[in-house]
Amino acid sequence: MYQRIVLIGRLGRDPESRFTPDGTPVTTFSVATDRRWTDASGQQQSKTVWFRVVAWRRLAETCNQYLSKGQLVMVEGEVQEPKPYQSKDGEWRASLDVTARSVQFLSPKGERQDGGESGGDGDTGEESIPF
Repeated sequence: MYQRIVLIGRLGRDPESRFTPDGTPVTTFSVATDRRWTDASGQQQSKTVWFRVVAWRRLAETCNQYLSKGQLVMVEGEVQEPKPYQSKDGEWRASLDVTARSVQFLSPKGERQDGGESGGDGDTGEESIPF
């Protein structure tokens, strides 16, 4: 059996990088996907779904170096089993975790959603990073 998910969305925060005890790099970041539609009564509706993405090894290093909050990315990977948790308001929710196999940087070089400049050297044109 095989499963795959493709996400296109914006980073909700800057990536966080760390190393496992054996020295393997791992980077996590959140991606928001938005859906907008008009309902039967003509009202505009929208829904945002958040995913927590984990990248490993060279892909982790590249994501940590070039990605920043607000950038548009396409992530291809594998969905992990959802983890239920209770939010601060008492509602039960599920954490949707994705292990990235590849990441494409879709934002033009150095651009964020708010129109500002991202940090680093910004060499992030449409680049695909294989796992």
